[in-house]
Amino acid sequence: MKNIVLTAMAASAVLVSCGTVQSLVQNSFPYTTNVLVSTGVPADKEVSSTATATNVQTWFGGNNNAKIKDVRISDAKVSVASPSGGNLSAFKSVKIYVSSNGTRERLVASRSNITTNSSSLNLDLNDTGFLDEIVKSSGLTVRTVYELKNQTTSDMNIKVALNFNSVPAK
Repeated sequence: MKNIVLTAMAASAVLVSCGTVQSLVQNSFPYTTNVLVSTGVPADKEVSSTATATNVQTWFGGNNNAKIKDVRISDAKVSVASPSGGNLSAFKSVKIYVSSNGTRERLVASRSNITTNSSSLNLDLNDTGFLDEIVKSSGLTVRTVYELKNQTTSDMNIKVALNFNSVPAK
């Protein structure tokens, strides 16, 4: 009986320590881009801006054999880069999609019915499952779709910041 209890305690310790080690070696890598919202953009119409995520590609180089797995979006945020003191009150909605060569586009974050006068906003994350195939493929593309409540009085630069998390593959 004593051996069973000791074995169970040892097995529990090993399982807990494996989870702890995995969380310690979890990878996080950022992606940022700026989206220009010009004064000519009409209200109540979805507008799209696409950028190739070259800084994410430097992490993996389009390497489908990269030793990572379980890639997910962990954080998505939009903020006003310029003009100084600008806010997001003109925005009605924002959606962020990711794709790459040979993969379908996936909605990873969004926010509808925006009612903030703040200069930054955390987006709601969509449960898209794992993004391994997209991130490991070449030509990772991020598409930002936004809709305004009313036209802006001056051009705005909006910074889109995504953070991806992954764990090492065996």
